[in-house]
Amino acid sequence: MYTRQEVAARRDQKVLTTLGEIGPLWLINDVYRPLEESLLFDLVYAHSEYGWVQQRFKFDAFNNVLYHMGVTRLTEAKALEIQEGDPYLLGEVATAVPVHPVNRLSPPLPVAPRGS
Repeated sequence: MYTRQEVAARRDQKVLTTLGEIGPLWLINDVYRPLEESLLFDLVYAHSEYGWVQQRFKFDAFNNVLYHMGVTRLTEAKALEIQEGDPYLLGEVATAVPVHPVNRLSPPLPVAPRGS
């Protein structure tokens, strides 16, 4: 049986390896479920396409699995309120440009020369 501290340490390692590149992340609504040896929690971060989001997770310590439980967009006011606290995981602000040609699935269509 894992203690809350052991579950949190395992969760922190899993989050770092799977979501560490999208930091900074703020951890909110952290709830321990001792019978399941799990934690329910939300991570708040600036998504490069959708703006500020709050993503819900469940971490199962016994199986060492991080489950995605949904995501909601946040208002700027709510995001600023959360940012007043220290981040759970440091990182650079996401700078991905979703409409950049490099991120497209297929190359652009060739342009026919003028006068043809």
